[in-house]
Amino acid sequence: MDRNPIDKDKITENPHNLPYAHTLGSPVIKPVDEGKVKGKAMAAMYEQTQNQMDQLREQMQLIADQAQKLHDRVKISEKIYEAKMGFDPLVGHVYFLYVRKNDEYLLSMVGPEEWGKSLPFKSFEGRVKLLADHTWELLRDD
Repeated sequence: MDRNPIDKDKITENPHNLPYAHTLGSPVIKPVDEGKVKGKAMAAMYEQTQNQMDQLREQMQLIADQAQKLHDRVKISEKIYEAKMGFDPLVGHVYFLYVRKNDEYLLSMVGPEEWGKSLPFKSFEGRVKLLADHTWELLRDD
């Protein structure tokens, strides 16, 4: 009669559930430091969400800048459409906006340097361009 030399108290029917290696050739099983794993995952999560928040802030700033430019175009367009003009402005052309001495706006094809020594107006407001949507853009002299 053969007798099994292995003590039944020192073996298991489910060695894959053991918290340690069950044979000499098994890989080393180290307990997981859950706090460390969760800490790394949380740090990565915060970094990624912060990057996404920064991208959203940049996009919001871009939209806010575009809205401000549109608002500025509406304001200058209102001034120009209330101004005196003796011609039909063409899309894509540059014109000049002046304020007369009676505070009335005037749109002209004549630039401030073309008036001679003295400007016959109270002030020169700027160069403006008629855009395809019939709003006006105030051009910056850079």
